[in-house]
Parts: sequence; structure tokens; C-alpha cells
Amino acid sequence: MRETLVLNASFEPLSTVSLRRAVVLVLQDKAVVEQAHPRLRVRASAIDLPLPRVIRLRRYVRVPFRRQAPWSRRGVLVRDRHRCAYCGRRATTVDHVVPRSRGGGDTWLNTVASCAEDNHRKADRTPEQAGMTLLSTPFEPTPADALLLALGSARQGELPLGAPLLP
Repeated sequence: MRETLVLNASFEPLSTVSLRRAVVLVLQDKAVVEQAHPRLRVRASAIDLPLPRVIRLRRYVRVPFRRQAPWSRRGVLVRDRHRCAYCGRRATTVDHVVPRSRGGGDTWLNTVASCAEDNHRKADRTPEQAGMTLLSTPFEPTPADALLLALGSARQGELPLGAPLLP
């Protein structure tokens, strides 16, 4: 299902919502379409609406400041662009650099995307103990970076891995 970016009334990014939720917000007159898909429309007996890519809320929503993006397995895979941190192939799992059994936690700086083979080969050891090197060091994305990565705005090759997406 396609994702739609939701902007606050002040044009700052808030989150992403499903296409269905975006259409409902526009139909309820709570949001306006800022950018639509070219040539795609939502049609019914009484409505004809461009398919929204980006919507803006009509009223400002106060959001508490968040210093960190929440950690998630999906977030780690998206941050690392689904590339294994050990060999560079397609990653399907998340590996803990310091294993959880040795005190490593589910944090941005302790987890990397990994292919199943390398995850199994590393097992319950640190990369040094397993004789494996990380191709890139894990980093903690800002909430705005995480949102842009989730939307697919950071295409592979545009920025080096680990570079901040926003100033």
C-alpha cells in the first residue's frame, strides 16, 4: 500500500499515513493535497480527487519534540538500505554487533542489517571474534532522517551511508 507524507500546517513533516487515511483526511476537509500522483485519481459517484502523495493539515498540530527516532527492526533495514553490513548483499535480518546475551541492546548503534548467512556465521560473537568487519558503522538517524528514509526519499547512491539527510 502506498504511503502519503503528512505535513503540519507549517509545512514540517509529521508522519506517513496510508493512502486510504490520506483520502479520508482530505474528504473530511482536515487536509489539503499539496502534491498528487500524476494521472492517478480517486473517483466515486460524487467525488473526483487526485491521488495524494503529500498532504498538509489545515490546522497546526503541536507535536512534542522528539530527539531520537524510535528503534525498530524495519527502521534498521531501511537505514542500511537492505544491504548486509558484512558483505553488501541483500539483508533480510538484523544483527546485534554486541550480542544481546553479552549485554548488547536493541539500539541504533548496536544493530545492523545483515544477510541470514552472515548473521548465522557471526552467531553469538562480536565481529572481531568472528573475524568479520563492518562495511559501514551504524549510526542513529534523526526523526526527520528516519521519516525521509521510510518514504524512500534517500535513493541509494545519492548520499553516502551514514551521512545526515538534513542539515
